[in-house]
Amino acid sequence: MDELVQHAVPSPNWNERKLPISMIVLHYTGMRTGAEALERMCDPAAEVSAHYMIEENGAVTRLVDEDKRAWHAGRSYWRGITDVNSASIGIELVNPGHEWGYRPFTAAQMESLLPLVGRIVRRYDIPRANVVGHSDIAPARKDDPGELFDWGRLARLRLALAVPKISLGTPFPNDGAFMLGLERFGYDITDGRAAVAAFQRRWRPARIDGAIDGEIGAILFALLLERDRGHAR
Repeated sequence: MDELVQHAVPSPNWNERKLPISMIVLHYTGMRTGAEALERMCDPAAEVSAHYMIEENGAVTRLVDEDKRAWHAGRSYWRGITDVNSASIGIELVNPGHEWGYRPFTAAQMESLLPLVGRIVRRYDIPRANVVGHSDIAPARKDDPGELFDWGRLARLRLALAVPKISLGTPFPNDGAFMLGLERFGYDITDGRAAVAAFQRRWRPARIDGAIDGEIGAILFALLLERDRGHAR
């Protein structure tokens, strides 16, 4: 227990890491209640867990120690990493998700999340580009934390990348060029439409249709420029 963690409920669902910690993955629980989610993450048969869970009232529960490999990411990929569980810390935010009545995350949750993410980022020197959502690393399977998550609050504290200001149009002459750019930025593009929708969910949540257009092309181009200039760490 510490000033950021109110409860400890050890989950048996972990093993040893094979990679150094270089990522944070944010999730929603996607179950009707936090109690249901906690029970599932402590059930050996479920084979799922996370390092932390944040209730809607802001209470933080630690389930797996940070130096251990929690089982939150599943089959996933980000910037060449295929064993995301080994490289990441997983944080679950209690929210029923798209299946049970998706709603905005509470102010209390965000107030607890921000210092927790900040501490983890500082402790492991995690790049802002590696603070991601589950949908970023598993676009064909996952939608969380979803379009209602306030990435802007993290970005203003330099805990995640901000949506870039668009000063140039899209340089991508066709959809194939855009997909190559998306892969270069870090996404798994095996399911192209799902990858585009995941990009939209994170960077242009006002319209998520899986279709490539000039606006998301310009956003991706700006992100790649910032990365190449060394401004996107």
